[in-house]
Amino acid sequence: MAETETSQQQNGLQENRVFPPPADFAAQAAISGMDAYNKLCAEAEKDYEGFWGRLARETLDWHKPFTKVLDESNAPFYTWFEDGELNASYNCLDRNLTNGNADKVAIIFEADDGKATTVTYRQLHERVCKFANALKSRGIKKGDRVVIYMPMSVEGVTAMQACARIGATHSVVFGGFSAKSLQERIIDAGAVAVITADEQMRGGKALPLKAIVDEACAMEGCDSVRDVIIYKRTGGNINFQQGRDIWMHELVDGQSAECEPEWVGAEHPLFILYTSGSTGTPKGVQHATGGYLLWAAQTMKWTFDIKPNDVFWCTADIGWVTGHTYITYGPLAVGATQIVFEGIPTFPNAGRFWETIAKHKATIFYTAPTAIRSLIKASNADENVHPKKFDLSSLRLLGSVGEPINPEAWMWYYRNVGNEQCPIVDTFWQTETGGHMITPLPGATPEVPGSCTLPLPGIMAAIVDEAGHDVPNGQGGILVVKRPWPSMLRTIWGNPQRFKAGYFPEELGGKYYLAGDGAIRNKDTGYFTITGRIDDVLNVSGHRMGTMEIESALVAHELVAEAAVVGKPDDTTGEAICAFVVLKRARPSGDEAKQIAQQLRNWVAHEIGPIAKPKEIRFGDNLPKTRSGKIMRRLLRVLAKGETITQDVSTLENPAILEQLKEST
Repeated sequence: MAETETSQQQNGLQENRVFPPPADFAAQAAISGMDAYNKLCAEAEKDYEGFWGRLARETLDWHKPFTKVLDESNAPFYTWFEDGELNASYNCLDRNLTNGNADKVAIIFEADDGKATTVTYRQLHERVCKFANALKSRGIKKGDRVVIYMPMSVEGVTAMQACARIGATHSVVFGGFSAKSLQERIIDAGAVAVITADEQMRGGKALPLKAIVDEACAMEGCDSVRDVIIYKRTGGNINFQQGRDIWMHELVDGQSAECEPEWVGAEHPLFILYTSGSTGTPKGVQHATGGYLLWAAQTMKWTFDIKPNDVFWCTADIGWVTGHTYITYGPLAVGATQIVFEGIPTFPNAGRFWETIAKHKATIFYTAPTAIRSLIKASNADENVHPKKFDLSSLRLLGSVGEPINPEAWMWYYRNVGNEQCPIVDTFWQTETGGHMITPLPGATPEVPGSCTLPLPGIMAAIVDEAGHDVPNGQGGILVVKRPWPSMLRTIWGNPQRFKAGYFPEELGGKYYLAGDGAIRNKDTGYFTITGRIDDVLNVSGHRMGTMEIESALVAHELVAEAAVVGKPDDTTGEAICAFVVLKRARPSGDEAKQIAQQLRNWVAHEIGPIAKPKEIRFGDNLPKTRSGKIMRRLLRVLAKGETITQDVSTLENPAILEQLKEST
């Protein structure tokens, strides 16, 4: 993969590196070369409904074919393929029993302790059918909501697929959320059952799940829950409530291995997934069966260029949308073999990811920039866990998900994990979009570190100002999508007004989907670079800057492993920049901390300009993150303002870090 030079202006940062697709990769890719990409884009432009209708007919098996592709009459409550009927579980499992994949490995399960087991498509189909029949035996039916609060496991995927099979709407809650968070979601969804485990294993430690479910169900408002179904993961002691609690293995025992799918309309709610909003109450993002499944499968083919012999590994948790789309639904819908990983990247040491890739000969690896940056730091501290110490020659494609990846982390990933042979798909998308929106295509798009490049065919992304007018390339603005697409959220569960106001605001004419992110397009290439959330755009002395830009500059410094930037009120400049920094060495204190802070300020001034210099720099051993690795920037804003933290911090991996970060340099 040759590196060439081009002028890539990234909102003040100059990025001159371009990486064309390797010729051998492009030659066999699903979308080979930019001409093929442009041809698909032109098809969508010319006949939008025809384009999506063709993909839906080619990609999915329909029990009842649709006759209408898109209904825009009740915008923004769009419907897709509404009179068609299908079943998501059938599309993921049954069709793989008749197309030659029956005895192909569907899932390689890598347990926390390193023990690996495999499940074929035939075996997974049997498990799902038995569990689906077990759910029906408890009176759970089409339209009921089921909360899933489980560890990463084959059983977690089985539970989601079983709900889809009987037409029940699942709502997966990440296993790191607190009892209060779980209770809020149970109440909002009106769940009739909770599927959980006795405990989960993370980093060699058994952590409670059933006990948290008990605590949540004991709170006010959870009267809708009739059953708590428990997967025995560890055999740890739990309280067992007769009449409500049921062991999964006992419920499944004796059930038939055949379960006719419940055929549902394409707009039937497949799942509700709760995401944080700017207010304290979680938002239940509701996705429909047909359009969501179409895009989950289509992006597996386009973005990941999935091949029959690939071993695909997405490191996300099923509690997040990435785990829904690129573990539970997308890979199975295209008959792929995938790794499902229970553990954490640093147990038993920080070489775990690389060891697992080598062990299972993974060919596609999809992870988060936060994980990459933490592993950069670990490999700098201990050469034995450096990716170069492992045989990663099976890899042919790398991916990044969850937040923009800064150019220096991109380059490290490219050189040390991909050995300068693997394209990197830097995917921009959201819980609300259902699947990838803006991403390089590995056999077509010349890649630029730090840029998610171009929208996928059929995705009409644009950058506008506050009035909804297009801005010229090279000028930052608000990222929007101008036309509906099949995998978009349909509403906020139980709150259509919040959906309209939040995602289709009247200020933008009520017709554009508001992504909530700022972005800029390169003047020459039209490539998109995400500059951060709109509320993460800082206004310092009248100058607008994305926090991502300053973070990238900081992380480009040789001393810095990770950085997060927020704004804080300032009497002089309106807003001041506060940076939270993790170094590649021990946390400094006293005069040394002041010296390094000044060094970093000078560096940022050099990289972007004096206006971008952080007024405050705070050093920590780490940043406050959820157990999925997401940086909790809302907490950093509270710390920057010197206010008391009142939010729930039970989902943090490392709450003690908050004390360190109160100290300003």
